[in-house]
Amino acid sequence: MNPKNLLILGTRKGLVTYQKSDGKWKLRDTSFLGIPVSLTHVDSRNGTWWACLDHGHWGQKLHKSQDQGKTWQEVGAPKYDEGMEVKEGEAAAVRYLWAFAEGGPDKSDTIYIGTEPGGLFKSHDGGNSFTLVESLWNHPSRSDHWFGGGRDYPGIHSILVDPRDSDHIYVGISVAGVFETHDGGSSWEVKNKGLRADFLPDPQAEVGHDPHLLVASPSNPDVLWQQNHCGIFRTTNGGNSWQDLTQADGPARFGFAIAVAENNPDRAWVVPAISDEIRVAVDNALCVCRTDDGGKTWKDLRSGLPQSDCYDIVFRHALDVDGDNLSFGTTTGNLYLSDNGGDHWDCLNSNLPMVYSVAFA
Repeated sequence: MNPKNLLILGTRKGLVTYQKSDGKWKLRDTSFLGIPVSLTHVDSRNGTWWACLDHGHWGQKLHKSQDQGKTWQEVGAPKYDEGMEVKEGEAAAVRYLWAFAEGGPDKSDTIYIGTEPGGLFKSHDGGNSFTLVESLWNHPSRSDHWFGGGRDYPGIHSILVDPRDSDHIYVGISVAGVFETHDGGSSWEVKNKGLRADFLPDPQAEVGHDPHLLVASPSNPDVLWQQNHCGIFRTTNGGNSWQDLTQADGPARFGFAIAVAENNPDRAWVVPAISDEIRVAVDNALCVCRTDDGGKTWKDLRSGLPQSDCYDIVFRHALDVDGDNLSFGTTTGNLYLSDNGGDHWDCLNSNLPMVYSVAFA
């Protein structure tokens, strides 16, 4: 697989694109200047670029581009039907576009978007229209056991479509946990066995967990990883049971972003912070932690990263991997790249807006 030569950032002040040419990454252009871009996605099936906008005045907007970001077309963002309620007496309205996924190679026009307050929307026509997946919205656990964490309402931030079966889908919900469907969303199962929720009266409750990001191994989709509110967890049996891989006496504990190697389900990276109450770099030193043995051990990767006076953290969608290349952006506008699996990092820019998402394309 050829290395990707574009890097697309969703930031607090627009969509920023870098391009690699003659071995160097350089700024190519900026779209939606001044407007927060919560998430971007490049459709592997047709090359369409998607941008989710969190417009301060006009609300949530969805745009697509057929020419790699040179021009953009607004399409109708998902919305709840009139009269729908998050809870009794409180109208349901899309407050954030938080996850984006394509429907699989056999469903070329299918798109999924996850939102706050906990809605999964599906399009059958390439994003021209969206409908709410009511089976998940009406799950019996939602009204009493889903709740907001860092945001006011529950949010779907992760959607994983199994490349072997487009009807097999996982979603990650903050705060509720992992849910799975085998029938394209007609029915859902809770997949939280083995997770820990220290903030609940019952830390092993079936529902009420707070995955910060859910990712699957491209080389073995039955291996899933998540950076959880209470640690790092992994399943090797498709979510039937989770193992706690949190470092006992090291920084690989609390955090948001996690990435897994394309060709090795045992290799993954996280960017740690101190805790949920103190969301800054551990010991004021930025590091990336990598495991090469399925989480049995973790290695701190610090070369090229600031080791003093650092307050950076990395949001859940702001770390990406492409072969041996990794990139992440921080809340204080620093953008780092590595071409050797994280052993050494270079700072590409230290003057960006807050970075919400990073993706190779």
